[in-house]
Amino acid sequence: MIRKALMALVLSGSALCAQEAPEGLADAPGAYLRGLDKIAAAASDITLAVGDTVDYGSLSVRLVQCRYPAEDPASNAYSYLEITDRSVDEVVFQGWMIAQNPALSALDHQRYDVWVLRCKID
Repeated sequence: MIRKALMALVLSGSALCAQEAPEGLADAPGAYLRGLDKIAAAASDITLAVGDTVDYGSLSVRLVQCRYPAEDPASNAYSYLEITDRSVDEVVFQGWMIAQNPALSALDHQRYDVWVLRCKID
């Protein structure tokens, strides 16, 4: 129940992803992500601006939007990501990732993990 309410808050009106954030959430100009290469056991921090794409291993990670609670920016981050595996030319993730609940909507890839740390608001 709480999970559905949280997703409804984040996604309200998200059919058009590039619209204003719902009340209580603010749009950020970028996000901090972390990637993990599970085979090499190597983690990397990734900084992205909204609209930018970065290559991470065989993945292309694009940040569409990042939102955060306006009253407490450090408390959580909601990022809309599009992740493509270039080796098979296939979208492997498209949707919202939530920093405090990464397993709620996670990338399912045999080699890489990518998750949101926080929005970049400075």
